[in-house]
Amino acid sequence: MAPHLDGSNRVFLWNQQGKIWIATVPEDGSNGVLELDESKPFLDITDQVLFGNQYGVLGMEFHPNFVNNGRFFVSYNCDKLQHSGCSGRCSCNSEVNCDPAKLPVESGIEPCQYHTIVAEFTANGTASTHSLAEVASPLEVRRIFTMGIPDRGVHGGQILFGPADGFLYVMTGIGTHRGDPYNFAQNKRSLHGKILRIDVDQRNEAHIQGLWGNYSIPRDNPYNNDKQLAPEIWALGLRNPWRCSFDSERPSYFLCGDAGQDQYEEIDMITKGGNYGWSIYEGPYPYKPSNATKGSTFSNSKSLIFPVMGYKHSEADTTIGSASITGGYFYRSHTDPCLYGRYLYIDLYPDGIWTGTENPENSRNFTSSKIQYRCAQDSPIHCESIAEDVIPAIGYVASLGEDNKKDIHILTTTGVYRVARPSRCNYHCPKERTLANKPPPFPPVSLSGKLWDSGKLVALIISSMMLLLLNLV
Repeated sequence: MAPHLDGSNRVFLWNQQGKIWIATVPEDGSNGVLELDESKPFLDITDQVLFGNQYGVLGMEFHPNFVNNGRFFVSYNCDKLQHSGCSGRCSCNSEVNCDPAKLPVESGIEPCQYHTIVAEFTANGTASTHSLAEVASPLEVRRIFTMGIPDRGVHGGQILFGPADGFLYVMTGIGTHRGDPYNFAQNKRSLHGKILRIDVDQRNEAHIQGLWGNYSIPRDNPYNNDKQLAPEIWALGLRNPWRCSFDSERPSYFLCGDAGQDQYEEIDMITKGGNYGWSIYEGPYPYKPSNATKGSTFSNSKSLIFPVMGYKHSEADTTIGSASITGGYFYRSHTDPCLYGRYLYIDLYPDGIWTGTENPENSRNFTSSKIQYRCAQDSPIHCESIAEDVIPAIGYVASLGEDNKKDIHILTTTGVYRVARPSRCNYHCPKERTLANKPPPFPPVSLSGKLWDSGKLVALIISSMMLLLLNLV
């Protein structure tokens, strides 16, 4: 999900297969449903996209001036044996001490057969009506970034524009499996396991410098102070950054969820040139990869930056004993005033929602705890619960989203859920308005992903859920 930059209650929703739709979030009190016509996507690039468990359209971002220029960007994967135009340099190369000829063929997939792509598209419309466009051309305006993935490992995929600088941030995973055997995350020349920062408005330098696409390098990127760094790198030492966000009230607060491997899931506060430790550390715990290649070198651990929040796998799901974090947002909606200013994040296995509280404010010191949630009793559709006062069965969590009203949405395999007023779920928030001063009933705001009658009008049915503020009331 991404909010429309026109400031309206419209949002963009996309699936991994390669379709993007525009939908309107119902107004407060309307008791409406979020509807979209599956047969009329805003963009359809399914014929260009490699779809799989960890592959597909993984990010979408609008140029800060989208309303006037219609430019937007999509991050996705392609297969060079299936998709024309899917070609680029292999990220395993001599510059990063990696020989692609020595990489194994995995399940018939050649090294760097799959690629990570960031492409620019444009909305159809005149300069004055880009924000009203209902359809975008499936033809790329330009290929911004292309990188061959060494094997079928984790590879990130999110893209974000920095609210303060207007540059595009690209999140990349290590591109391999267990332990980062080629030490990509710590290798200062490799673009894997990094946060990249590029300029998509100045594009001529890329051809001169031999970069990975059609972009230029911001002059204040860290490589100006550390010539060993590839010029695109903003931060390093990440395993698989999965969902990052800038605080809408403090743009300097840039937080990313970084999916762990064996025991710990972490939230990192990203800073210029920061090294977040993988694979020297997994979260706060030393990590010794058993399959590291000879000659791998690691940075001084004294220079590493440790997570500001996180949890052990055993804390996320005691039955399964594993986890995968999804980074979230600082809650800036007034729908639940007791959550305001807290950072919300969640796990793939959602037996609760994690909240981070900063104390004192602006100290960058956080404590986090897991809190419960339940369905709103007045939800207009059925919300599956195992039993009364037990966490709803909302499926597996893929991502979190934020709309223009700063309401938080949870995107899951069963639907999309939005945080509602505490009183709707019989929770008490002392900061919530009294009954006499309350606005009309909050609209159903959690969206069911079950599609009815494929090819016909699809109603993403809306229900509601709320958080139990165990540590706040």
